[in-house]
Formats: sequence, C-alpha cells, structure tokens
Amino acid sequence: MNQHFIFSTDEWIGEGTIRLSMSEEPLHFVTRWKPQPKDASGMIEVIQEVQIKGINEMMINHFTFATADLNNIDIVLENNTVGKVQGTGVVNPNIIGWEFNQPQVHFQGFEFYEKQNPDQYLMRGEYASDDDYRTYITGKIWKKNSV
Repeated sequence: MNQHFIFSTDEWIGEGTIRLSMSEEPLHFVTRWKPQPKDASGMIEVIQEVQIKGINEMMINHFTFATADLNNIDIVLENNTVGKVQGTGVVNPNIIGWEFNQPQVHFQGFEFYEKQNPDQYLMRGEYASDDDYRTYITGKIWKKNSV
C-alpha cells in the first residue's frame, strides 16, 4: 500500500481544471501536496494547497489518513469551506481514492488518483451540494523534481 503519494514524504505538485455546473467557464488551478511522516499512532497528515487562477486566496486542505486495513483508509478533511468532515477510501496498486458523504454539512463527493507511473497520477473528482450544484475536477499530479 505504501507505494502511493500520500504515503511518501515527497512533495507533489500538479495542475488541472475545475468546472462548476452553474458556469461554462473552466477554472484552472495548481496544487501542492505535502505529506508528513507517519506519526506514532500510524496517522499520516497531508497538507494540500490549491491556487485557482484569478482567485487571490489559496485554499488549504488538511487531510489525516489512517489505514483501516491493506485496502481501505479512513480520512478526515478539514478546511475553511467545509469545516471538518470524515470519509473512507480504497487503495489498490494503481488507484487511491476517497469519498465523503456528510449530508449534515451539505458535503458529498469523491476523488481518485490513478497511477500512470511511480511519479505521476491522473486525478478526477466530483462534489455536490444540497442545492444541486456540482463541481467537477480533473488534473494530474507529479513528484516535484521528477519531470
């Protein structure tokens, strides 16, 4: 399982597009993932920075991953937009992904990362709100200094 980017301490960078269901115009973004070493309790803290082109404020996502077993992970996401939400994920040799289903805070969605090679992933995500607006995310990440 440790072959995926969140289980390394390498920095990962990437880029992609966010599309909102209420808008035809795609939003371009860049991202940086900064995994921390596993702590004594087996938890992995990861900070993700997302900068959307044309928006001054950077989004900071704080993830905490815990391995439930060889193929499953538990995840906590915390940021200024949704607060703190919990989800679950799956891990296999080529894909790592997670989903959140927190109707009480109007937050549902998923992301998955498909390994292209040991230093690069393609990603896709989709999130929905109670008012039927959807956010679609596509992109790629790669190990910093590997390209």
